[in-house]
Amino acid sequence: MAIKDVNSPEYLNDLVVDAIQDIKGQNILKFDLREVDDTPADFFVICEGESSTQVKAIANNISRRLKTEIGVRPNHLEGMATAQWVLLDYFHTVVHVFYPETRKFYELEDLWSDAKITEYQNL
Repeated sequence: MAIKDVNSPEYLNDLVVDAIQDIKGQNILKFDLREVDDTPADFFVICEGESSTQVKAIANNISRRLKTEIGVRPNHLEGMATAQWVLLDYFHTVVHVFYPETRKFYELEDLWSDAKITEYQNL
């Protein structure tokens, strides 16, 4: 069994997805943007929560797990006040936790549709 590099973006992304699934986040997608021109990050991870309370809980769980398990804090965090769209910026990976209607309005999936997209199972 290969040992994972805890400093790699892939390990961070796997941990983000696991943290989302812990709180039953839905419709999780990972966008690999490394081969797309003019992107703000290498990866986007997008998910949604069914309420503002769940959106906050997902964002808090991601932040807590990355800090405690690999010692990484977000470079930038915004949106916790309203919890309609919380953004956690981990430099190579930007995590977007949406309220469903907000996700539909901004349509990030359409904006970055030329990326390689990985879909994760709802638990």
